Amino acid sequence: MVPSKDDIAKFMTFAPGADEGKAFMFLEGAGTLDEAVGHFYEDPDRYSHSPDSGKSKPVDQKSVDHTTTEAKPPVYAPPPYNPPTNTLARRRPHTNAVVEAGNVRARDEQQMQNKLQSVQMSYKIYNSDIEPEHDSDYYCSCPIHQYQRLKINRLGVQEMWSKAVMYPGEKFYHDCYQIGFFSSNPYRFRVVSPFGTNTFGGNMSSYYGPPRPSPTYYSRSVQQTIQLNATLNKEAQAAIDAKEPSFNIWEMDQLDASMSNLSMASSGPSDEKKRPVEKPSASSNEKRQSIAGPSSNSAVQGRKPSKFAGLKKTLAMKTPEEKAVAKAQKQSGSSRDLRNAILQEEDGRWPDPEWRQIVAAYQEKVGMTRKIADLRVRHPTQYLHLLRAGYFEPIPVAWANLASNPLKFSIEAAAGWRGITPAWRGYEDTAEERLYWVLNHREGSVGTRLKPDFISAMNLARARMASAVEPPPVYFSPNDTCHVQHTSEGYSKQVMPPPFIAYDAPETATDDTMILLDVSGSMDFDPLRPDYNGYLITGYSRSTQPKNKDVAKAIIRRFTDAMANHDHNFKGYQLTTFANQADYIGVINHQNLESMWRNVRLGGGTRVMTGWQKVKELHFQKHSESATHHPVYGWQAGPETPILRVLLLLDGEATDMDEFELDLLGLSWVHVTIFLIGVDGCPHHHRHANELQRISEVNHHVSFVDAQGNTPERFVTHELLKRHLGYEISISEFEELETPPPYVA
Repeated sequence: MVPSKDDIAKFMTFAPGADEGKAFMFLEGAGTLDEAVGHFYEDPDRYSHSPDSGKSKPVDQKSVDHTTTEAKPPVYAPPPYNPPTNTLARRRPHTNAVVEAGNVRARDEQQMQNKLQSVQMSYKIYNSDIEPEHDSDYYCSCPIHQYQRLKINRLGVQEMWSKAVMYPGEKFYHDCYQIGFFSSNPYRFRVVSPFGTNTFGGNMSSYYGPPRPSPTYYSRSVQQTIQLNATLNKEAQAAIDAKEPSFNIWEMDQLDASMSNLSMASSGPSDEKKRPVEKPSASSNEKRQSIAGPSSNSAVQGRKPSKFAGLKKTLAMKTPEEKAVAKAQKQSGSSRDLRNAILQEEDGRWPDPEWRQIVAAYQEKVGMTRKIADLRVRHPTQYLHLLRAGYFEPIPVAWANLASNPLKFSIEAAAGWRGITPAWRGYEDTAEERLYWVLNHREGSVGTRLKPDFISAMNLARARMASAVEPPPVYFSPNDTCHVQHTSEGYSKQVMPPPFIAYDAPETATDDTMILLDVSGSMDFDPLRPDYNGYLITGYSRSTQPKNKDVAKAIIRRFTDAMANHDHNFKGYQLTTFANQADYIGVINHQNLESMWRNVRLGGGTRVMTGWQKVKELHFQKHSESATHHPVYGWQAGPETPILRVLLLLDGEATDMDEFELDLLGLSWVHVTIFLIGVDGCPHHHRHANELQRISEVNHHVSFVDAQGNTPERFVTHELLKRHLGYEISISEFEELETPPPYVA
């Protein structure tokens, strides 16, 4: 066949490993497009003598090779890079409806979250999912009504976001009932208020002030919300699955051929023979005249067309063939639009070979290559939806230092703030939703890894807390912080970590060790534990234990001393701190720790991504010759880039912890060991520990150790070293390592 430009474009769509020259050769040597594609998959080097055979493969060839091990190669791999005619347009940042709505929402998302927390604290509401309520028959300027008015003013932003992320058939709703009684909010009449069903449902009547949440009603509200979330998620997923095209939109030629055959069949003569014209009888003429009035001579004048002839034609019953043709034509049009939208979005998001190589490598490392390819064919509507939200590519580095980004948006099912996936209800934010979507769709994952609901998570946390035992006596040290400060007698019971299993290769001399320290305000607070009545927090009690900053400092000293004895790096290790922003403190060692510690400033929130980006920058500054830098995705490690081993010290859950864990899933050159410092008898600590345990089971590049209350520091240091160095360390070897190194002035 003589290939046209359209033939070449179609061939490259189905055979992404080919460039235009190779496409021309295969098409010229075949009779049809399908035959040419088949020849390519049978032997991509069939025309190796061609001048194009020496050209390098496109960047997504790696993912294609991965899928061509099956008997029949897939025809749904993403299209290759087609250089744009307008290079200036390619330099503009890519955008779509989700990106635009996200930019608008990000402007005041953090301010609204901060405002809600402020109002909650003002009225002593400690559960983050409870919004204060206050009904009044007059204008009220209390903080609750000020916050409600801010929500009403933000309805335009909420509707814009909802329209950008909603699936076909879904409806926008909210919980601002002050502006209208009627709403399609499915939670309004199916979930009870945490404050009760009337003004006296809480602890105080609204006539004397805002009501207080009731433990009984709050538990009932949470249970009803969990059940409704599960029901609505199931219905939403089934609804969008039913709306997906019933055929492969990437094989439109077959659909066109089927439509052509149907059209020809429906336009042919009808199977029903034409009936002969019968002469009406006199009686029938009389009856017709009696109804329609006197008629003219039908032999002279033709019958007048009925006034309802057009309506009759419109309402005429179509034959099954005509219905099939109309349905196929409608499906063909919508499917072509869907296919073009996907191709346009892919070309806009990944505009050049380097971009596509990074995306393909990310998908492979995360383990989603096959799932994404299958989603593109079988569920293209959902594929486009997730594609627009950036689910198939690394996290842009610029997001780390933003106060609010598309992975920090809160998800509030009862309030109408939606997530991205069809089953978005029940997640706290968009990062958690995406993290669990990835975990559930990675290759090798067994079953569905569901996020525990609030009640299940709290029950698991309490069960873990109850499993704590006395730490091994062999690790006793009179120099531990709790003994020096005499906060209370003896060690607190600890939950023993699971037996150490080495997954990554042990540490080598070329590996880098860095320390990342949480310096949020809670590190300097007097340790407090929440008081629960059922699942409702009613207040906080002080715990008799050292401040978290003192425990962290002691662990860093013990850890760096042992590491120096291990690798003989007596110069020290780089320390970076983070709260709302990251600060590089410098290289610390046994001799300068006290002086360097004076540069540590405490206060602010807990945003681990800011510190993580700083640590990555430090690592790649030393190893830039073995890596590359992308303007959006940042540093990309090469085969020779040394492993980065990070000790991360936390005293609670970071606001962007899910984003951090999501980023780590796509990296093979880093190992993170987390030390989680907790308050004795605190369910929140154990809830976070359970989450870290689940993550470490999925991502073997992440491990963690936790301690609560009066911490046995030698025990913690020994467990951290095992995981950081990647091999089992005996107690005798540990005792040798923990001896302070012989520094020479």
